Amino acid sequence: MPERSRVTQLKIRGVLRNLAKAIRLEIIFVVSIKLAIAVSLPNELIWSLVGLLLTIAGTFVEIFRVNPPWDWAEQGLQVSSLGITFQIGAVLLTGCLAGRYAGAIAQIAYVLLGLFWLPVFASGGGIDYWQQPSFGYLLGFIGGGFVCGWLAFLGERLRLELLAISSFAGLLVIHACGLLYLAGLYYVPQWLGGSAPFDLNTAAQIYSVNPIPGQLTLGCAVAVVAYFARKLLAY
Repeated sequence: MPERSRVTQLKIRGVLRNLAKAIRLEIIFVVSIKLAIAVSLPNELIWSLVGLLLTIAGTFVEIFRVNPPWDWAEQGLQVSSLGITFQIGAVLLTGCLAGRYAGAIAQIAYVLLGLFWLPVFASGGGIDYWQQPSFGYLLGFIGGGFVCGWLAFLGERLRLELLAISSFAGLLVIHACGLLYLAGLYYVPQWLGGSAPFDLNTAAQIYSVNPIPGQLTLGCAVAVVAYFARKLLAY
């Protein structure tokens, strides 16, 4: 009996030691998570501010391309517009560099800033801007920045092809939101007994079909820039 009692005590002590270790590990884990949040939150806010400023500036910066260098001898240096601004590029670049939360927060701030404070949109700003056919694409910036940022940080190592896929996925979300918003602006007034404010096919051509080739090119450029920037910043 004394021997059995001693064995039981040793087992109890072993259980208590293991429990104490588990509690210590849990405390360390919780503290580490809180420290990580405390450290990452300022970074998220800084990147969100950078993304906001990039988007505002990109709204008014037109994108140009030049002919290939091997044609310069015969044709000279030729510069032509892609027909788009860097606005969507800024959305995608923020997501690729800063991740999903900063990518989305920057665009939420951009939309709110344009609606309630400053004329930072391509055609101005103000609360009535929701009536613009392009407003759905601005709302799509939020989802596009989030999806692009989420995909850009998947996996254990940085890959150029993943950044390109992230950019294209973000672009797809932006256009999906924009086209849905266009359809809403077109059909809802008719359901309410009014008339359509614009031709849906023409609007889709202007805001989605025509810009897509230039935006795909811009998405590739964003992936390359983000790849080397993250290599430089070592993350």
